[in-house]
Amino acid sequence: MGTRAQGRAGKHRDRGGEPHVAGRRGTIRVGTASWSDPGFVADWYPAGLPAAERLPWYAERFDLVEVNSTFYSVPAEKAVARWCDQTPKDFVFDVKLHQLLSRHSTPVKLLPPDLRPLADVRRGKVELTPDVEAAVAQRFLEGIRPLDECGKLGALLLQLSPAFSPRAYDLEELDDLIELVRAYRLAVELRHREWFTERLAETVAYFRERHVTLVAVDAPRSDHFMVVPPVDAVTDPRLGYLRAHGRNAHGFVAGRSVAERFDYDYSTKELDEIAGRAEQWAEVVRDTHVIFNNNKSDYAPRAAARLRRIVGRAAAAPSAPASRAGG
Repeated sequence: MGTRAQGRAGKHRDRGGEPHVAGRRGTIRVGTASWSDPGFVADWYPAGLPAAERLPWYAERFDLVEVNSTFYSVPAEKAVARWCDQTPKDFVFDVKLHQLLSRHSTPVKLLPPDLRPLADVRRGKVELTPDVEAAVAQRFLEGIRPLDECGKLGALLLQLSPAFSPRAYDLEELDDLIELVRAYRLAVELRHREWFTERLAETVAYFRERHVTLVAVDAPRSDHFMVVPPVDAVTDPRLGYLRAHGRNAHGFVAGRSVAERFDYDYSTKELDEIAGRAEQWAEVVRDTHVIFNNNKSDYAPRAAARLRRIVGRAAAAPSAPASRAGG
């Protein structure tokens, strides 16, 4: 299934693991952010395909998906177990952590009912306290246990709020959560520009010291604070993670819906650029995950399929000399 020259995803309940061997190409996996986006249903899946058959159909075409639904609700073990049953042996799920853990404004109704009494609620929103953070993280890990047990858990994704800025927060405030999920590979997407323009060196050092992957992005070219520049810093030799958001600057900043924010259809030239970045990652990390988040219509799965073909051709060619991506 995968586009890869060495290895497979397997279980990742470790914070260390073998370092990548320079000069040996690592895995490149490509997928989309969600398999059930409304645009996919309207324009990509066969007309009339039952909802229960979408994941198996998706998994015939890709070997990686990023689960988006877990951002809004803590997953149920039974549902997660079905994901395992519906996908091939070498399929991998990256799982987005709950929005409360990501420092987003969270209504109390989005917590599991039995955890709501623990929450300090102000103006209808949950205050993130150490006790609530620990309880939600523990329940979340219990929910995704089947993925770990069946060997299909890739990484946890922490997609931080753009409000998490260096002027308002310190990265060390993530230490408790990093410790809570220390048995798993963790990728963190910072979504405030100043972490990269004002504090790049200390940002990279923070994630390297904790063996946590700093997510790289392909995004619009803009100086808006919510638009992060393309920085490919290797902070964990086990995993490189690139999220492609499209390059629609106006939609990204001003769009109200997902389809408006990520309304962008990548050209072949632009996909070649992303492929080059992924191939550089693969020279220095064990696994590289590329996720297309340009979720309007069928733009994301079409771009993902084209990128898989591009990196597949590169994998079949002799490897270039190893080079470090971004430092």
